[in-house]
Amino acid sequence: MQNATQPLNDTLITKSLSTADYVPTLDAMLSRTLARIALKKEQGLRTPDELWIVDHNDVYTLGQAGKEEHILQRTNTPIIKTDRGGQVTWHGHGQLVIYWLFDLDSLGWSVRNMVSHAEQAIEDVVNDCVKSPSSSDPIHISARARRDAPGVYLYADTSEENNRDTDVEASAADIDIDNTIMLGKIASLGFKIKHGFSYHGIAINLNCDLSAFNAINPCGYAGMQMLRLADFVNMDKQTNQALNEKSATDISKSLTYEQVTQKLIHNIAERHAGRIKLRALAPK
Repeated sequence: MQNATQPLNDTLITKSLSTADYVPTLDAMLSRTLARIALKKEQGLRTPDELWIVDHNDVYTLGQAGKEEHILQRTNTPIIKTDRGGQVTWHGHGQLVIYWLFDLDSLGWSVRNMVSHAEQAIEDVVNDCVKSPSSSDPIHISARARRDAPGVYLYADTSEENNRDTDVEASAADIDIDNTIMLGKIASLGFKIKHGFSYHGIAINLNCDLSAFNAINPCGYAGMQMLRLADFVNMDKQTNQALNEKSATDISKSLTYEQVTQKLIHNIAERHAGRIKLRALAPK
């Protein structure tokens, strides 16, 4: 597990972990959170918040109140009981996991604020990607959170007006809910709060193999269709370094894992700094 730390500003840093096993990552995350809690309580110090960008080795994780009945099939992939909220999910290569180690009290955020910021950051980035030149789907696709089920879901707009004029871009808030069909879930989230500090976070499917979800009821929902961004946007599996050798035209037609990651980090950082405000919560 290699890691690299990079400061975004005085109050937020990022830490990248590649091919990371789950248990050591969880132990390190909890240890860091407990150390930050102690520094604040004993010395009154506010330490920088942290975003951990993690590429996990394959693992199923079962939340604190998770029910084993949602594990439909035992495979060679390890199943780890963890201390976040929620039921069972899968993490692995091609999925972007970002852990939010935030001091919520110092930010002035409630737990609901943090969850909404997480969902809306994913909405922003996915909606930006599916409107980009790399998207070739003539049907209008939008990402939205749901009040009754945490996470972010993709919807197809079935109204003739939205799909007839491709020059008109509609935001998720503009979509007529009565004319949309939910296609499935693209991102999950689960947090743990300890003394006003958060850890765990979000997982968004970019170009992963979705077959791993067939062995579980994802997040405890039987029959939930899991989706990935690569099925709606042209995603290049090569790294940014390899893409430097391509023409500008080729690059404009595809997105990389790294580009989507940077879009999401930037959006979260803007929210952390107070420059992106929360939108009104979507209806159920």
